[in-house]
Amino acid sequence: MTPETKARQLIDQKLEQAGWVIQDMKQLNLAAGMGVAVREYPTDSGPADYVLFVGRHAVGVIEAKKDSAGENLTVTENQTERYATANLKWRKDNTPLRFLFEATGQIIRFTDNADPAPRSREIFHFFKPETLAAWLAQTESLRRRLAEQMPALPERNLRDCQISAVTGLEKSLALNKPRALVHMATGAGKTFTAITSVYRLLKFGGAKRILFLVDTRNLGKQAHQEFMAYTPPDDGRKFTELYNVQRLSSPSIDPHSQVCISTIQRMYSILSGEPIDDSAEDLSLNEVQQTAKQEKLVRYNAAVPVETFDFIIIDECHRSIYNLWKQVLDYFDASLIGLTATPDKRTFGFFNENIVAEYTYEQSVADGVNVGYDVYEIETEVTQKGAELKAKEWVDHRDRQTRKKRWSETEEDTAYTGKELDRSVVNLSQIRQVIQAMKTAVETQIFRARKEVPKTLIFAKTDSHADDIINILREVYGQGNAFCKKVTYRAEEDTDSILSSFRNDYNPRIAVTVDMIATGTDVKPLEVLLFMRDVRSKSYYEQMKGRGVRSLDGDSLRRVSNSADGAKTRFVLIDAVGVEKSLKTESRPLEKKPGVALKDLLQGVALGSRDDDTVLSLANRLIRLGKQLDDKAQARIEKASGGIPVAELGKGLIAALNPDAIVAAALATAQAKGITRSEETLMPEEIEAARAERVAAACAPFDQPALRDEIEAARREREQLIDHINLDQVTFSGFSEQAEAQAKKVIDSFASYIAQHKDEIAALSVFYQQPYQRRQLTFDMIEELHEALSRPPLMLTTERLWSAYARVQAGQVKGADSKRQLTDLVSLVRFALGMETELKPFSEQVDKRFQEWIFRHNAQRATAFTPEQTEWLRLMKDHIASSCSITRDDFDYAELAGKGGLQKVWAVFGNQLDGLMNEMNEELVA
Repeated sequence: MTPETKARQLIDQKLEQAGWVIQDMKQLNLAAGMGVAVREYPTDSGPADYVLFVGRHAVGVIEAKKDSAGENLTVTENQTERYATANLKWRKDNTPLRFLFEATGQIIRFTDNADPAPRSREIFHFFKPETLAAWLAQTESLRRRLAEQMPALPERNLRDCQISAVTGLEKSLALNKPRALVHMATGAGKTFTAITSVYRLLKFGGAKRILFLVDTRNLGKQAHQEFMAYTPPDDGRKFTELYNVQRLSSPSIDPHSQVCISTIQRMYSILSGEPIDDSAEDLSLNEVQQTAKQEKLVRYNAAVPVETFDFIIIDECHRSIYNLWKQVLDYFDASLIGLTATPDKRTFGFFNENIVAEYTYEQSVADGVNVGYDVYEIETEVTQKGAELKAKEWVDHRDRQTRKKRWSETEEDTAYTGKELDRSVVNLSQIRQVIQAMKTAVETQIFRARKEVPKTLIFAKTDSHADDIINILREVYGQGNAFCKKVTYRAEEDTDSILSSFRNDYNPRIAVTVDMIATGTDVKPLEVLLFMRDVRSKSYYEQMKGRGVRSLDGDSLRRVSNSADGAKTRFVLIDAVGVEKSLKTESRPLEKKPGVALKDLLQGVALGSRDDDTVLSLANRLIRLGKQLDDKAQARIEKASGGIPVAELGKGLIAALNPDAIVAAALATAQAKGITRSEETLMPEEIEAARAERVAAACAPFDQPALRDEIEAARREREQLIDHINLDQVTFSGFSEQAEAQAKKVIDSFASYIAQHKDEIAALSVFYQQPYQRRQLTFDMIEELHEALSRPPLMLTTERLWSAYARVQAGQVKGADSKRQLTDLVSLVRFALGMETELKPFSEQVDKRFQEWIFRHNAQRATAFTPEQTEWLRLMKDHIASSCSITRDDFDYAELAGKGGLQKVWAVFGNQLDGLMNEMNEELVA
């Protein structure tokens, strides 16, 4: 069988699956079905591979190619177009055929010639004949309607960010861009914005059906409620009175539904025919590790054809869409619209860098849509250092699932770290100390004017951990069952009912969750988040923090927290596990100096303090003040400022620090001076000058003593208190000597270990040798040293050592906030031995040495390295930064292999390669 014949067989099979009747020209019978595909149909340009007939009328053509032609399938488009415009034998109507396909046995591309600018796209499978008939019955194609018939958006009752999102999306769709990303801060109304777009796409765009994809079943319920509550601006009826909304909970899609709400797990189940347990939809895929063995194979399902949805809206863009589950999205011929508050590089890449709207957390706080947050830290001995259970100790042994206990002796000494708490070991005293510290802090420092406990959400590690927390909470607060509830997928009580009470009623005051309320769930009265679990995913952590950012007016807040004295102005994140330090977060506390009085911030700005921390802190205070003041006080400040409301003064400060605006100002200044500049060629001093000019303009009103006095007088009338101390200050104000002593002890232990084991551990012996004697330091050596240091009783991980040095020798330590790599241990050893005066991440040291080495090398050579050679040297440098060395074998891995590997690099350097690698290993590491 020839490759062409094999491809034709597969094409025939796919056409038949989609409901087409396949016929040769000799057996032509257009009455055989709604859709007939005739092979080798004669035209005046030669026989067409397939001509498609719907209702006896020719409507399209397929150009078939063998599978190996798939890489160049787009070049076949001209051939397909030729057949589509040719005269078909026995056809009286000579108008060009509308639907054009190019196909191999593996790939299908499709063009609709009725689109404004017809553009081919890859589709998973052929369309059904009924679909083409429906499209032919419409006066315009969907893409033409999107480009030419969408009316202006009514802006009433929409926030500026929502207007920007809807209009930006519609512009993108009008340009036929297949993927679009809407980046909106948590609490800014992403779902409302999405429903507004859905309504317009259905009513004015003529969309047949739209899929709203959510992360969990719980968020599907919430989205369904928002669809039911939505009233469009041009119709007094509810959305669900106008259009059918189906929340998928069965294997079938209602043919009359126009909106389907589903998890990606449920949609895969429908496509594959594999049954799914409802509980599988309760688990957020945000933190689920997936392997190749879990690959999702999607096959054509005639009951759910590829044209089922015109648009897919992906709420929160959870990471499952980037890997194994992506095939579910690839199946449908639909435009993809992503909604997220926490984008990362993968998000931008997946949506083709087509960001149609961007509204950051900082902007949302400035606009009063969200509130800022402060961080309060709680540290305990066991959380930081772990503990040890001696052998023959009588302790409870508890079954993880049943929680049944047995009383028996430990068989051996058991040392555990803080990270093992509540997994392999439960220390009830540690939980009790954290809860007691939170209670004391909230009552005496954070919300000391409150008579009731502010609505609080606690993130636990597991359901069992949540149960332990619940029991101790009720004990420490002396309260009954109603005071505190568990909200997890395994909770015995009705979680929807508990969530509703948590939002709207006085009790429960505290909710404990694992991940059910981690993303998307809206609880506006929340004012305290306590983290008793660490989170590795940056985007997931941002979403968890987002539970507290929602703003709320004073009356609504007082309905559930009676003693609140006004609107919600901020929330407090209580960190009991070092979650803020364990990873670099996207959004930052807007108030960087919560312990500094407002009058001192005002005075500092007037005296010329223009650093980011001072300016942001003053901005946040002014925005808070704007929410709290009555009309008279607002008017007095506005008069003193020359007509600028107090909140606008704060927004102006935040806007002045906008990096994009600073760069734009620097470019404009350079252009005015006749200097040609781009973002890449701007000098640091030019950017700093632009920043200084913008900040000076925003700070200018505060030069007036009358304005400063009026703001301070208004603050005193409210008796506003600074009820949070910076996360380091709170811990160290009570335990500063102890904390510093402990950090010094860690450093001393490290130095002692290095001295004692310099002859036993290969990595240490390298550093103790003279430079000319040093042998190559390898990643295996570093790994051996790290394993020895991180074992009990030392437990000296790179994170712990870096934190200790940062606390004791802060002025000499850089990169404390960056994520640690194993190779940072090289920097720690060099610093401890006095070989470096500053502790910097290893990658930074490698970068610096690389620059010096390549500069010296170029100066000594007759000709400098070529651009291609320099690029390869940078790649080799990056590998050394993460692995301590480079050898020939390393070119088989990752990015080096992707650039052509050893064969390519040898072609670039020839027999110089080995010598250069040896030089770099010695110069950049030793």
